[in-house]
Amino acid sequence: MPLTVSQLMEKMPGAFLPEKAQGLSAAIQFKFSGAEAGEWYAEIADGKCVTAQGVHPSPKMTLSADSSDYVKIFTGELDGMQAFMQGKIKLAGDLNLAMKLMQMFKIK
Repeated sequence: MPLTVSQLMEKMPGAFLPEKAQGLSAAIQFKFSGAEAGEWYAEIADGKCVTAQGVHPSPKMTLSADSSDYVKIFTGELDGMQAFMQGKIKLAGDLNLAMKLMQMFKIK
């Protein structure tokens, strides 16, 4: 059974690689459309990642994607860069953070 966005967001802190995010303090907003539409955010600070459902008051970056595409990226079925180039992912804010994002998590 494929992962849901809720399961994935709950697993994000466990897949976080703090050594890849040294000195980083940022909030990332996720806006999902499709089957599991909704908003989540991840706060990265002090070597920790915390996720929550809802809207963060001041995200450094916003990632918008279809929920099923995001799950495929996080499970390694879809390349994040290709998804961005194909318009499956939309980014706003700090684009350097987007590049770091894929390195900060252990993707299955």
